[in-house]
Amino acid sequence: VVLIDSGHGGSDPGKIGIHQEKEKDINLQIAKRLKKQLEKNGVNVYMTRENDVDLSEGDGGNSKVQDLKRRCEMVRKIQPDCVLSIHQNSYPEEAIHGAQVFYYATSERSRMLASMIQKEFQVLQPDNRRLEKGNDSYYLLKKTAKPIVIAECGFLSNAEEAEKLVTQEYQERVAWRIHMGIMKYIGTGQTA
Repeated sequence: VVLIDSGHGGSDPGKIGIHQEKEKDINLQIAKRLKKQLEKNGVNVYMTRENDVDLSEGDGGNSKVQDLKRRCEMVRKIQPDCVLSIHQNSYPEEAIHGAQVFYYATSERSRMLASMIQKEFQVLQPDNRRLEKGNDSYYLLKKTAKPIVIAECGFLSNAEEAEKLVTQEYQERVAWRIHMGIMKYIGTGQTA
């Protein structure tokens, strides 16, 4: 069982790209493609969202916190073998590029999942020298007891990467690499 979290949504666009791309839209497209690929391999897939919504109950000042709490509640309810949160990155310097996977710094199983997906991203982007990176401050990573990673699929602040990330063909390739990493992780038997 895999839970795919498509980051942002609704009134929260996430990062806005160099050509006005919205992170929330790219995240959802990659998530939907990933879901299909995993299901073809017999994986039971849940999604935190399947359309352009956030998980809060309104526009109050705490809607972002409420949205994140609801995503964590879904993990507790579903009890997946792993959670994959899809995002896009941004940086003030346009030259910065490359997909990178984050995991909760003290979770060995999350680190293993992140490493397997990061290796797949390096197949997709042969010039990508980034390594999976531990983090102990991201809310979703801290508040989720199951193996979870955040896959930053590319930089919307990089013109070349942003152009690729809005195409169906490249989204399919990104989803395929994430799917390969998840399948390798599941194959290790470390999911229990």
